[in-house]
Amino acid sequence: MVAEEILRLAIFADIHANRQAFAACLDAARAKGAERIVCLGDIVGYGADPEWAVDTVMELASQGTPVVLGNHDNAVATSTESMNAEAQAAIEWTRGRLSAPQRQFLAGLPYTVEEETRLYVHSEASNPPRWRYVREAADAGRSMIATSAHITFCGHIHRPALYSMSATAKMTSFVPVAGVPVQLLRGRQWLAVLGSVGQPRDGNPAASFAMFDTDKDEITYLRVPYDIAAAADRIRANSLPSWLADRLFTGH
Repeated sequence: MVAEEILRLAIFADIHANRQAFAACLDAARAKGAERIVCLGDIVGYGADPEWAVDTVMELASQGTPVVLGNHDNAVATSTESMNAEAQAAIEWTRGRLSAPQRQFLAGLPYTVEEETRLYVHSEASNPPRWRYVREAADAGRSMIATSAHITFCGHIHRPALYSMSATAKMTSFVPVAGVPVQLLRGRQWLAVLGSVGQPRDGNPAASFAMFDTDKDEITYLRVPYDIAAAADRIRANSLPSWLADRLFTGH
């Protein structure tokens, strides 16, 4: 457990080697006064700048950024991860691009990190290595029951969502509105599902991340426009599957 010091966290998930999106989100977070970065995994996969993405996260980690393992990060080190053909092609290409220290960094990442009343995980808390998606309230409930954390932050599904559970296990869920703060009340447990920095899938192609105020227990989801064409051009220039470039424009 890490002692509470930080007031404003910027939380990123599913960067997916998208340099343009990640750089834009980092700039936006710092402009909003972020005092610390949190990374919820999937630094690599799909996108064409894995070296830069991993180097950037390694530098952040050296400054105290919590970083957890994502399934695409794990796939770089193991052939047991099951992925579709396009994702697998990107991982095999990524594996050849990363240096030994970069691969070591990914291989050494933990499934979860706890800070005070917060839990960080890529997929969900009940069984992180299974990489299950939080698609609905039942999935969120299973994750929350597995931890005593007041707030769990996760990614993996690339679509922003907020879930809460009362002391009597009554669930609520909603899709947060970008730029509108939500207070995560103390009487409930919460699961905040982050959108994706590098490959949104909620129909909005803008990069997604969230700011969390630890003093107010208040989360604000944010969207950041970035140079999608440049990111797509990088994918095509490296002969990665063109579908990985095309989908950036639609956010699907």
